[in-house]
Amino acid sequence: MEVIDAIILGIIQGLTEFLPVSSSGHLELGKAILGDNSVPQESLLFTVVLHFATALSTMVVFRKDILEIFKGIFQFTWNEELKFSLKIIISMVPAALIGFFFEEQLGMLFNGNVLLVGFMLIVTALLLYLADKAKHTGKPVSYSNAFVIGISQAIAMLPGISRSGATISTSVLLGNDKSKAARFSFLMVVPLIFGKIAKDILSGDLSYEGHNTQALAMGFLAAFISGILACTWMIKLVKNSKLVYFAMYCFIVGLIAITLGYFY
Repeated sequence: MEVIDAIILGIIQGLTEFLPVSSSGHLELGKAILGDNSVPQESLLFTVVLHFATALSTMVVFRKDILEIFKGIFQFTWNEELKFSLKIIISMVPAALIGFFFEEQLGMLFNGNVLLVGFMLIVTALLLYLADKAKHTGKPVSYSNAFVIGISQAIAMLPGISRSGATISTSVLLGNDKSKAARFSFLMVVPLIFGKIAKDILSGDLSYEGHNTQALAMGFLAAFISGILACTWMIKLVKNSKLVYFAMYCFIVGLIAITLGYFY
């Protein structure tokens, strides 16, 4: 892999991990428009490196929150930090189960199905539009909310459904405060990313042979820096109710995808 390709893929990963536009959906559209061979195929190692970078960017943005959570956990009392950690664990269950039992079936959906991507982008647009119109509240995420948000994260495995868009929108539509919804959405994905990385490492499928170390490093930096920017930007957008712009974008791209799927 060339360094410039690694940087471009790193930026795409960093931005789309947090912006509600569906990275998987855009990749499928790119493959359909440019042809499968025109889109660089990321190796497992490179994928792990990029996901590790975005997980670290989340930890940098929420470093104070994460530190407080760990401090609270090691107090060994039933405090707010321990309760929040339990909610994160609950939210992970649906996606972890779907990923474990249906990984092969999910992989079959990523075969250039432009129609599916188009309709799922429309769904994402609708969720973002509804969330944008929701009123500010002070309600935190409850245990039952955490499980429902986890279901939306599992559904977001479909190409065209944005993970951040689905989880934040679901949380807000459940009546949770927008800033608390964004915080929960970004923190809940960190354990899943590290879990997926651990699974890939333990599988023994990672290969370092033939990789450009410089390209891996530049891809990591690109994903890490763009991830910090995108995560910070999304928090501000959610607080200021600016999700409607992303809803419009997803709707337009979804219509284009549906048109392409029908006529090409």
